[in-house]
Amino acid sequence: MARKEDHSFDISFYESILRRDPSYVDVVEILGGLYTKAGRIADGLKMDRKLVRLQPENATAHYNLACSLALSKRPTEAITVLAQAIALGYDDAEWMANDPDLAALRKRPEFHTLIDLVRQAANPQN
Repeated sequence: MARKEDHSFDISFYESILRRDPSYVDVVEILGGLYTKAGRIADGLKMDRKLVRLQPENATAHYNLACSLALSKRPTEAITVLAQAIALGYDDAEWMANDPDLAALRKRPEFHTLIDLVRQAANPQN
């Protein structure tokens, strides 16, 4: 049986850094990922929202926020934020199509429309 990785030490470490510098972008990003891996979806969502506030033009930050929203069972918001990520330059259609964090969106036609948009942008001659 696979053992779930314990992220508590890393989380505590980065939380202590964030207490000293709440706008430390790299730490906010790392914590968002660690929280999500640890199953702390609401905390991951909070960090992803914070990262988007700190870096509103960061396509990956928007993508990660969309993932957190999808994991939080907020598909409509997730689609909206995913569209923003694409508008800002997110361009990995294959990862987006297969990302387990976005599984909740796969039955939504607008999700497939977004994937098609990214693919068309990557291959404009098609």
